[in-house]
Amino acid sequence: MPVINRIAGLAPQMTAWRRHLHAHPELAFDCHETAAYVAARLREIGVDEIHEGIARTGIVAIIEGQGPGPVVGLRADMDALPMTEETGADYASETPGRMHACGHDGHTAMLLGAAAYLTETRAFRGKIALIFQPAEEDGGGAGVMVDEGIMDRFDIAEVYALHNVPGLDLGRVLTNPGPIMAAVDEFTIHVEGQGGHGAMPHETRDPIPAAVSIVQAIQTIVSRNHHALGDLVVSVTQIHAGTTDNVIPGTAFINGTVRTFDPAVQSMVIRRMEEIVAGQGASFGVAARLDYAIGYPATINDVDRAAFAAEVAAEVVGAGHVDGHAGREMGAEDFAYMLQARPGAYLFLGAGPGAGLHHPKFDFNDEILPVGASLLARLAERALPIGG
Repeated sequence: MPVINRIAGLAPQMTAWRRHLHAHPELAFDCHETAAYVAARLREIGVDEIHEGIARTGIVAIIEGQGPGPVVGLRADMDALPMTEETGADYASETPGRMHACGHDGHTAMLLGAAAYLTETRAFRGKIALIFQPAEEDGGGAGVMVDEGIMDRFDIAEVYALHNVPGLDLGRVLTNPGPIMAAVDEFTIHVEGQGGHGAMPHETRDPIPAAVSIVQAIQTIVSRNHHALGDLVVSVTQIHAGTTDNVIPGTAFINGTVRTFDPAVQSMVIRRMEEIVAGQGASFGVAARLDYAIGYPATINDVDRAAFAAEVAAEVVGAGHVDGHAGREMGAEDFAYMLQARPGAYLFLGAGPGAGLHHPKFDFNDEILPVGASLLARLAERALPIGG
Protein backbone atom coordinates (compact mmCIF):
# COMPACT_ATOMS: atom_id res chain seq x y z
CA MET A 1 0.00 0.00 0.00
CA PRO A 2 1.43 3.40 -0.94
CA VAL A 3 0.50 6.68 0.71
CA ILE A 4 -3.15 6.46 1.74
CA ASN A 5 -5.31 8.25 -0.86
CA ARG A 6 -7.52 9.93 1.72
CA ILE A 7 -4.48 11.25 3.54
CA ALA A 8 -2.95 12.43 0.25
CA GLY A 9 -6.12 14.44 -0.20
CA LEU A 10 -5.52 16.08 3.18
CA ALA A 11 -2.11 17.39 2.09
CA PRO A 12 -3.26 21.01 1.54
CA GLN A 13 -4.93 21.04 4.95
CA MET A 14 -1.90 19.56 6.68
CA THR A 15 0.32 22.11 4.94
CA ALA A 16 -1.88 24.94 6.21
CA TRP A 17 -1.77 23.53 9.74
CA ARG A 18 2.00 23.10 9.59
CA ARG A 19 2.66 26.60 8.29
CA HIS A 20 0.42 28.18 10.92
CA LEU A 21 2.37 26.36 13.62
CA HIS A 22 5.64 27.35 11.98
CA ALA A 23 4.71 31.02 12.13
CA HIS A 24 3.81 30.80 15.83
CA PRO A 25 6.61 28.87 17.58
CA GLU A 26 6.63 28.32 21.33
CA LEU A 27 9.29 26.93 23.63
CA ALA A 28 9.56 24.07 26.10
CA PHE A 29 6.44 23.69 28.27
CA ASP A 30 5.02 27.08 27.26
CA CYS A 31 3.18 25.74 24.19
CA HIS A 32 -0.13 27.35 25.18
CA GLU A 33 -1.18 28.75 21.78
CA THR A 34 0.12 25.65 20.02
CA ALA A 35 -1.88 23.36 22.29
CA ALA A 36 -5.00 25.49 21.87
CA TYR A 37 -4.61 25.32 18.09
CA VAL A 38 -4.13 21.55 18.17
CA ALA A 39 -7.14 21.07 20.46
CA ALA A 40 -9.29 23.19 18.14
CA ARG A 41 -8.28 21.09 15.14
CA LEU A 42 -8.99 17.89 17.08
CA ARG A 43 -12.49 19.13 17.89
CA GLU A 44 -13.07 19.88 14.20
CA ILE A 45 -11.80 16.42 13.31
CA GLY A 46 -14.19 14.85 15.81
CA VAL A 47 -12.01 12.71 18.03
CA ASP A 48 -13.82 11.09 20.93
CA GLU A 49 -11.90 12.56 23.86
CA ILE A 50 -9.48 15.45 24.36
CA HIS A 51 -7.48 15.66 27.57
CA GLU A 52 -5.55 18.91 27.95
CA GLY A 53 -3.09 20.35 30.46
CA ILE A 54 -0.88 17.27 30.80
CA ALA A 55 2.71 18.33 31.46
CA ARG A 56 1.24 21.86 31.45
CA THR A 57 0.49 22.08 27.73
CA GLY A 58 0.45 18.48 26.52
CA ILE A 59 -2.62 16.80 25.04
CA VAL A 60 -3.81 13.22 24.80
CA ALA A 61 -6.74 12.64 22.44
CA ILE A 62 -8.58 9.34 22.06
CA ILE A 63 -10.08 7.80 18.93
CA GLU A 64 -12.28 4.75 19.50
CA GLY A 65 -12.28 1.89 17.05
CA GLN A 66 -14.71 -0.89 16.26
CA GLY A 67 -15.06 -2.81 19.49
CA PRO A 68 -12.79 -3.47 22.45
CA GLY A 69 -9.05 -3.90 22.13
CA PRO A 70 -5.68 -2.51 23.19
CA VAL A 71 -4.62 1.13 23.04
CA VAL A 72 -1.83 2.25 20.72
CA GLY A 73 -0.10 5.59 21.33
CA LEU A 74 1.14 7.86 18.53
CA ARG A 75 3.32 10.77 19.65
CA ALA A 76 4.23 14.12 18.10
CA ASP A 77 6.36 16.86 19.70
CA MET A 78 5.19 20.49 19.54
CA ASP A 79 7.95 22.79 20.83
CA ALA A 80 10.34 25.02 18.89
CA LEU A 81 13.89 26.29 19.49
CA PRO A 82 15.30 29.61 20.78
CA MET A 83 16.79 30.60 17.41
CA THR A 84 16.33 33.38 14.88
CA GLU A 85 14.86 32.13 11.61
CA GLU A 86 16.60 32.90 8.31
CA THR A 87 14.38 31.07 5.82
CA GLY A 88 12.64 34.14 4.39
CA ALA A 89 9.47 32.07 4.02
CA ASP A 90 6.09 33.80 3.84
CA TYR A 91 5.10 31.82 6.93
CA ALA A 92 8.36 32.42 8.82
CA SER A 93 8.33 32.83 12.58
CA GLU A 94 6.49 35.91 13.77
CA THR A 95 8.29 35.76 17.12
CA PRO A 96 11.88 37.03 17.14
CA GLY A 97 14.33 34.57 18.62
CA ARG A 98 12.10 31.53 18.19
CA MET A 99 11.69 29.16 15.28
CA HIS A 100 10.66 25.64 14.37
CA ALA A 101 14.14 24.50 13.38
CA CYS A 102 13.62 20.79 14.05
CA GLY A 103 10.33 20.09 12.28
CA HIS A 104 8.08 19.63 15.28
CA ASP A 105 5.50 21.74 13.44
CA GLY A 106 5.54 19.06 10.74
CA HIS A 107 5.35 16.20 13.22
CA THR A 108 2.27 17.78 14.81
CA ALA A 109 0.62 18.36 11.42
CA MET A 110 1.29 14.74 10.41
CA LEU A 111 -0.34 13.42 13.57
CA LEU A 112 -3.33 15.70 13.01
CA GLY A 113 -3.60 14.33 9.46
CA ALA A 114 -3.46 10.76 10.74
CA ALA A 115 -6.10 11.68 13.34
CA ALA A 116 -8.44 13.06 10.65
CA TYR A 117 -8.17 9.86 8.62
CA LEU A 118 -8.45 7.47 11.58
CA THR A 119 -11.47 9.32 13.01
CA GLU A 120 -13.21 9.15 9.66
CA THR A 121 -12.46 5.50 8.84
CA ARG A 122 -12.10 3.82 12.25
CA ALA A 123 -10.80 0.68 10.54
CA PHE A 124 -9.31 -0.69 13.73
CA ARG A 125 -10.35 -2.20 17.04
CA GLY A 126 -9.44 -0.83 20.45
CA LYS A 127 -8.35 2.77 20.78
CA ILE A 128 -5.68 5.15 19.52
CA ALA A 129 -4.12 7.67 21.89
CA LEU A 130 -2.79 10.75 20.10
CA ILE A 131 -0.01 12.24 22.24
CA PHE A 132 0.92 15.87 21.55
CA GLN A 133 3.95 16.58 23.71
CA PRO A 134 5.67 19.83 24.76
CA ALA A 135 9.30 20.31 25.77
CA GLU A 136 11.17 17.73 23.71
CA GLU A 137 14.05 20.11 23.08
CA ASP A 138 14.40 21.25 26.68
CA GLY A 139 12.71 19.85 29.74
CA GLY A 140 11.96 16.23 28.90
CA GLY A 141 8.25 16.67 28.31
CA ALA A 142 7.88 13.00 27.41
CA GLY A 143 9.18 12.04 30.83
CA VAL A 144 6.85 14.49 32.53
CA MET A 145 3.84 13.10 30.65
CA VAL A 146 4.86 9.59 31.68
CA ASP A 147 5.37 10.71 35.29
CA GLU A 148 1.90 12.26 35.22
CA GLY A 149 0.53 8.82 34.40
CA ILE A 150 -0.57 8.88 30.76
CA MET A 151 0.43 5.27 30.10
CA ASP A 152 -1.73 3.90 32.92
CA ARG A 153 -4.45 6.55 32.72
CA PHE A 154 -5.14 5.78 29.06
CA ASP A 155 -4.06 2.13 29.24
CA ILE A 156 -1.53 2.57 26.43
CA ALA A 157 -0.02 -0.77 25.43
CA GLU A 158 2.57 0.35 22.88
CA VAL A 159 3.76 3.65 21.44
CA TYR A 160 5.33 4.99 18.22
CA ALA A 161 6.92 8.22 16.98
CA LEU A 162 8.86 9.46 13.99
CA HIS A 163 11.21 12.32 13.13
CA ASN A 164 12.01 14.02 9.85
CA VAL A 165 15.60 13.88 8.57
CA PRO A 166 16.78 16.49 6.04
CA GLY A 167 19.49 15.16 3.76
CA LEU A 168 18.03 11.66 3.77
CA ASP A 169 16.24 10.64 0.55
CA LEU A 170 12.65 11.84 0.56
CA GLY A 171 10.35 9.16 1.91
CA ARG A 172 13.12 6.82 3.06
CA VAL A 173 12.45 5.27 6.49
CA LEU A 174 15.10 4.14 8.97
CA THR A 175 14.78 2.37 12.29
CA ASN A 176 16.76 -0.09 14.37
CA PRO A 177 16.01 -2.96 16.76
CA GLY A 178 17.17 -2.01 20.24
CA PRO A 179 19.18 1.20 20.79
CA ILE A 180 18.62 3.87 18.15
CA MET A 181 19.64 7.13 19.89
CA ALA A 182 22.02 7.86 22.75
CA ALA A 183 21.61 9.07 26.30
CA VAL A 184 22.56 12.73 26.64
CA ASP A 185 24.22 14.38 29.64
CA GLU A 186 25.60 17.88 30.22
CA PHE A 187 28.67 18.87 32.18
CA THR A 188 29.85 22.23 33.44
CA ILE A 189 33.27 22.86 35.00
CA HIS A 190 33.93 25.98 37.06
CA VAL A 191 37.58 26.94 37.53
CA GLU A 192 38.33 29.56 40.16
CA GLY A 193 41.76 31.08 40.56
CA GLN A 194 43.01 34.58 41.36
CA GLY A 195 43.06 37.27 38.72
CA GLY A 196 45.51 40.07 38.25
CA HIS A 197 47.62 42.07 35.81
CA GLY A 198 48.57 40.29 32.61
CA ALA A 199 52.16 41.50 33.00
CA MET A 200 52.45 40.01 36.50
CA PRO A 201 51.21 36.40 36.21
CA HIS A 202 53.36 35.34 39.16
CA GLU A 203 50.97 37.28 41.40
CA THR A 204 47.95 35.36 40.12
CA ARG A 205 46.56 31.83 40.03
CA ASP A 206 45.68 31.77 36.36
CA PRO A 207 42.55 29.65 35.63
CA ILE A 208 43.14 29.61 31.85
CA PRO A 209 46.04 27.10 31.73
CA ALA A 210 44.08 24.92 34.14
CA ALA A 211 40.98 25.09 31.94
CA VAL A 212 42.99 24.27 28.81
CA SER A 213 44.61 21.32 30.55
CA ILE A 214 41.26 20.03 31.79
CA VAL A 215 39.80 20.19 28.27
CA GLN A 216 42.77 18.32 26.82
CA ALA A 217 42.66 15.66 29.53
CA ILE A 218 38.92 15.12 29.07
CA GLN A 219 39.58 14.06 25.47
CA THR A 220 41.54 11.06 26.76
CA ILE A 221 38.39 9.57 28.30
CA VAL A 222 37.24 8.44 24.85
CA SER A 223 40.69 7.58 23.49
CA ARG A 224 42.21 5.90 26.56
CA ASN A 225 39.46 4.85 28.98
CA HIS A 226 36.91 3.38 26.56
CA HIS A 227 37.00 0.48 24.12
CA ALA A 228 37.81 1.76 20.64
CA LEU A 229 34.86 -0.12 19.08
CA GLY A 230 32.31 1.25 21.55
CA ASP A 231 29.99 4.25 21.20
CA LEU A 232 30.92 7.28 23.28
CA VAL A 233 31.07 11.01 22.61
CA VAL A 234 32.52 13.60 24.98
CA SER A 235 32.43 17.07 23.43
CA VAL A 236 33.53 20.35 24.99
CA THR A 237 31.31 22.99 23.39
CA GLN A 238 32.01 26.13 25.44
CA ILE A 239 35.05 27.74 27.07
CA HIS A 240 34.70 31.22 28.55
CA ALA A 241 37.33 33.26 30.39
CA GLY A 242 38.63 36.81 30.47
CA THR A 243 37.54 40.18 29.19
CA THR A 244 40.60 41.90 27.71
CA ASP A 245 44.25 41.38 26.73
CA ASN A 246 46.04 42.68 29.83
CA VAL A 247 43.95 41.14 32.61
CA ILE A 248 44.31 37.58 33.87
CA PRO A 249 40.77 36.55 34.84
CA GLY A 250 39.80 35.04 38.15
CA THR A 251 37.53 32.35 36.71
CA ALA A 252 37.00 30.13 33.68
CA PHE A 253 33.96 28.17 32.55
CA ILE A 254 33.82 24.94 30.54
CA ASN A 255 30.66 23.29 29.21
CA GLY A 256 29.90 20.28 27.05
CA THR A 257 27.90 17.16 26.29
CA VAL A 258 28.32 13.42 26.81
CA ARG A 259 26.55 10.76 24.71
CA THR A 260 26.42 7.12 25.83
CA PHE A 261 24.35 3.94 25.49
CA ASP A 262 25.68 1.87 28.39
CA PRO A 263 25.06 3.05 32.00
CA ALA A 264 28.41 1.50 32.97
CA VAL A 265 30.15 3.71 30.40
CA GLN A 266 28.23 6.72 31.67
CA SER A 267 29.41 5.96 35.22
CA MET A 268 33.00 5.63 34.00
CA VAL A 269 32.82 9.02 32.29
CA ILE A 270 31.51 10.70 35.43
CA ARG A 271 34.25 9.09 37.56
CA ARG A 272 37.03 10.05 35.17
CA MET A 273 35.76 13.62 34.83
CA GLU A 274 35.70 14.00 38.60
CA GLU A 275 39.26 12.69 38.82
CA ILE A 276 40.51 14.88 35.98
CA VAL A 277 38.90 18.06 37.28
CA ALA A 278 40.16 17.52 40.82
CA GLY A 279 43.65 16.51 39.72
CA GLN A 280 44.17 19.26 37.18
CA GLY A 281 42.79 21.85 39.56
CA ALA A 282 45.23 20.78 42.25
CA SER A 283 48.18 20.72 39.86
CA PHE A 284 47.56 24.33 38.84
CA GLY A 285 46.70 25.59 42.31
CA VAL A 286 43.13 26.55 41.44
CA ALA A 287 39.73 25.39 42.64
CA ALA A 288 37.90 23.32 40.01
CA ARG A 289 34.37 21.95 40.35
CA LEU A 290 32.43 19.58 38.10
CA ASP A 291 28.66 19.86 37.80
CA TYR A 292 27.41 16.81 35.90
CA ALA A 293 23.72 16.68 34.90
CA ILE A 294 22.28 13.35 33.73
CA GLY A 295 19.78 13.98 30.93
CA TYR A 296 17.61 11.91 28.62
CA PRO A 297 18.28 8.16 28.66
CA ALA A 298 19.08 6.18 25.53
CA THR A 299 16.20 5.66 23.12
CA ILE A 300 15.76 1.90 22.89
CA ASN A 301 13.28 0.37 20.47
CA ASP A 302 11.50 -2.84 21.32
CA VAL A 303 12.98 -5.40 18.91
CA ASP A 304 9.64 -6.84 17.79
CA ARG A 305 7.96 -3.44 17.45
CA ALA A 306 10.89 -2.10 15.43
CA ALA A 307 10.57 -5.03 13.01
CA PHE A 308 6.82 -4.46 12.84
CA ALA A 309 7.30 -0.73 12.18
CA ALA A 310 9.77 -1.47 9.37
CA GLU A 311 7.26 -3.89 7.84
CA VAL A 312 4.51 -1.26 7.97
CA ALA A 313 6.83 1.38 6.52
CA ALA A 314 7.58 -0.94 3.59
CA GLU A 315 3.85 -1.02 2.82
CA VAL A 316 3.73 2.78 2.71
CA VAL A 317 7.00 3.73 0.96
CA GLY A 318 8.14 0.44 -0.57
CA ALA A 319 10.54 -2.16 0.80
CA GLY A 320 13.46 -0.66 -1.13
CA HIS A 321 13.06 2.58 0.80
CA VAL A 322 13.20 1.06 4.29
CA ASP A 323 16.18 0.06 6.39
CA GLY A 324 15.08 -1.77 9.52
CA HIS A 325 18.66 -2.23 10.76
CA ALA A 326 19.99 1.27 10.19
CA GLY A 327 22.17 1.28 13.28
CA ARG A 328 22.23 3.79 16.09
CA GLU A 329 23.29 7.40 16.29
CA MET A 330 24.59 9.73 18.98
CA GLY A 331 21.72 12.21 18.91
CA ALA A 332 19.19 12.09 21.75
CA GLU A 333 15.41 12.11 22.09
CA ASP A 334 13.13 12.28 25.11
CA PHE A 335 10.77 9.74 23.51
CA ALA A 336 13.17 7.44 25.36
CA TYR A 337 11.05 7.92 28.48
CA MET A 338 7.94 6.64 26.71
CA LEU A 339 9.87 3.63 25.41
CA GLN A 340 11.04 2.93 28.96
CA ALA A 341 7.39 2.86 30.04
CA ARG A 342 5.96 0.89 27.11
CA PRO A 343 7.29 -1.13 24.16
CA GLY A 344 7.32 0.65 20.84
CA ALA A 345 9.54 2.07 18.14
CA TYR A 346 11.04 5.31 16.90
CA LEU A 347 11.55 5.92 13.18
CA PHE A 348 13.33 8.42 10.96
CA LEU A 349 11.65 9.75 7.80
CA GLY A 350 13.74 11.21 5.01
CA ALA A 351 12.83 14.77 4.02
CA GLY A 352 15.08 15.17 0.98
CA PRO A 353 17.58 17.99 0.42
CA GLY A 354 17.55 20.99 2.72
CA ALA A 355 19.21 22.74 5.62
CA GLY A 356 19.95 20.50 8.59
CA LEU A 357 18.09 20.27 11.87
CA HIS A 358 18.66 23.19 14.26
CA HIS A 359 19.91 25.37 11.39
CA PRO A 360 18.47 28.90 11.01
CA LYS A 361 17.52 28.11 7.39
CA PHE A 362 15.81 24.81 8.19
CA ASP A 363 12.25 24.42 6.96
CA PHE A 364 10.15 21.27 7.13
CA ASN A 365 9.47 19.74 3.71
CA ASP A 366 5.69 19.67 3.32
CA GLU A 367 5.98 16.95 0.65
CA ILE A 368 6.47 14.35 3.36
CA LEU A 369 3.36 15.28 5.36
CA PRO A 370 1.16 12.64 3.65
CA VAL A 371 3.94 10.06 3.94
CA GLY A 372 4.39 10.57 7.67
CA ALA A 373 0.65 10.75 8.34
CA SER A 374 0.09 7.53 6.35
CA LEU A 375 2.87 5.79 8.27
CA LEU A 376 1.42 6.80 11.64
CA ALA A 377 -2.09 5.78 10.58
CA ARG A 378 -1.00 2.41 9.23
CA LEU A 379 1.05 1.68 12.35
CA ALA A 380 -2.13 2.08 14.37
CA GLU A 381 -4.36 0.13 11.98
CA ARG A 382 -1.90 -2.74 11.64
CA ALA A 383 -1.34 -2.91 15.40
CA LEU A 384 -5.11 -2.99 16.00
CA PRO A 385 -6.53 -5.17 13.20
CA ILE A 386 -10.27 -5.68 13.10
CA GLY A 387 -10.99 -9.26 14.09
CA GLY A 388 -7.44 -9.63 15.43
